[in-house]
Amino acid sequence: MESQNIRPGHLTAHQTARVLGTSLGGVRKLVQRGQLQRSGGTERQPWYAVADVTALAATRRARTAA
Repeated sequence: MESQNIRPGHLTAHQTARVLGTSLGGVRKLVQRGQLQRSGGTERQPWYAVADVTALAATRRARTAA
């Protein structure tokens, strides 16, 4: 479902999962735990801010490198 028109500076759930190296279910869990917030889209096709996703990815990489 990546053919939707998405605002600049945002990622789809599929793109977010790819960046974070997780599944769509993993992205949903991050949202449920409050580690990631939706920033647009619809209930079924949420968007996430690029800045939030890259910050979370950096945090996760730092945690695994330590």
